[in-house]
Amino acid sequence: MTIANADKLYIDGRWVGASGNSVFRVVTPATEALFTEVAEAHEPDIDRAVAAARVAFDRGGWPQLSHAKRAGYLTALGNALTAETPAIARAWSKEMGIVLPAAEGVAGWAGHVYHYYAGLAETFQFEEVKPLQSGNFGLLVREAVGVVAAIIPWNAPPLLIAYKIAPALLAGCTVILKASPEAPSAAYAVAAAAEAIGLPAGVLNVLTADRAASELLVRDPRVDKVTFTGSSLAGKRIASICGERIARCTLELGGKSAALVLDDADIDQVADVMAGNSTLMTGQVCAALTRVVVSRSRQGALLDALAGRFSRIVVGDPLEQGTQMGPLAMARQRDRVESYIAAGKAEGAMLVTGGGRPAHLDRGYYVEPTLFGNVDNRSTIAQEEIFGPVLSVIPVDSEEAAVAIANDSSFGLSGGVFTHDADRAYRVARQMRTGTVGQNGQAGDFFNIAFGGFKQSGIGREGGVEGLLPFLETKSVVLAAAPSHLAIN
Repeated sequence: MTIANADKLYIDGRWVGASGNSVFRVVTPATEALFTEVAEAHEPDIDRAVAAARVAFDRGGWPQLSHAKRAGYLTALGNALTAETPAIARAWSKEMGIVLPAAEGVAGWAGHVYHYYAGLAETFQFEEVKPLQSGNFGLLVREAVGVVAAIIPWNAPPLLIAYKIAPALLAGCTVILKASPEAPSAAYAVAAAAEAIGLPAGVLNVLTADRAASELLVRDPRVDKVTFTGSSLAGKRIASICGERIARCTLELGGKSAALVLDDADIDQVADVMAGNSTLMTGQVCAALTRVVVSRSRQGALLDALAGRFSRIVVGDPLEQGTQMGPLAMARQRDRVESYIAAGKAEGAMLVTGGGRPAHLDRGYYVEPTLFGNVDNRSTIAQEEIFGPVLSVIPVDSEEAAVAIANDSSFGLSGGVFTHDADRAYRVARQMRTGTVGQNGQAGDFFNIAFGGFKQSGIGREGGVEGLLPFLETKSVVLAAAPSHLAIN
């Protein structure tokens, strides 16, 4: 995919040059070769984008359009992006190393997200009648929160962009979409689609900036809400800035999620699921199940089964047919993962398989799928988010201890319970302090309900109806009589 207008930014409905001449170099992690260069936004560009979004919200008429009309734009946007799925997926694979079939599947689903939120225009109650004892006519109305800064990470931009801007646009918000310098192509595709469908000027503005420039978005008093996906460290910084000015924020942050293997679970099924979960996007998934908690008596059998699966995973070029796991997204990410592997060994965990770089690959940011056993839940690899294909197996002596281990974490994003008994899975799930729990694997369709975390895994929810609410403010209106559009004839 050649990124059209890569030397420009999309502001106020037009492709414009950046205020400076600097660019971001995007490197293909499989080859370490240059993939593309995109314009770098600086402070004047941030200012222009915020100003355009502010004007579009305050004077452009976007919030005053009917929800049905805004839904029409969302449907068109979804259609345009769906048509570009093969190109978006290929660029995503070249940017961060996700294997192409997975990229195609996830990027294709992103198009459906726009259609889903368009459908809410007909079913969601933006205005509710509330009976009042006074005899007056009460209304609870939900209105757009205002100008939104949507800050996107590098690991899954096509999907994360969709889950941020689709509900924001339906609500009547205007948006500044800030792409990651490491993976900007999906954001450029969205900007091109917005231009193609005639989205009104200023409603969606797209730029790529570094962390310092991005902080200007968070600090700007003209920005009413920040929605961010990324590390817990960056999320804390954003939350503190938003707190200073009481700006709204949704934060989808890190995870260290546990899979609890109960005594009736099938070991082979657990191994199959966890091998796939651990290597999806080379483990660079915030909701990945990275701690497996199993009874001490079954740990050996599980480690043997997992080691067999891990040793057969085909690691290589993510664009080649048959590859099951690609590289990590960048050199610093590989350095990070390798440092955690070293910490695991130094702290006494048993390295069962992996832990090095694949011998057959002499370039690219690759690391082997890595499995540790006899992991102490207090250790570094059990407590900190690694963001790579590293799985820790933690033995326990009881179901109660397993739940306690699952909850002994500063994170609380995802979780799994392996058992054939749905009632037992439900009982255990309700004890886990985490935002999503799935039976016999990760809750893959959690976004249809709501996705977000407890504790340091974030604030707020994305996906489903719950993902629309953070882009709305609630207003109570009390009238002497029903307004004409609600009056009963």
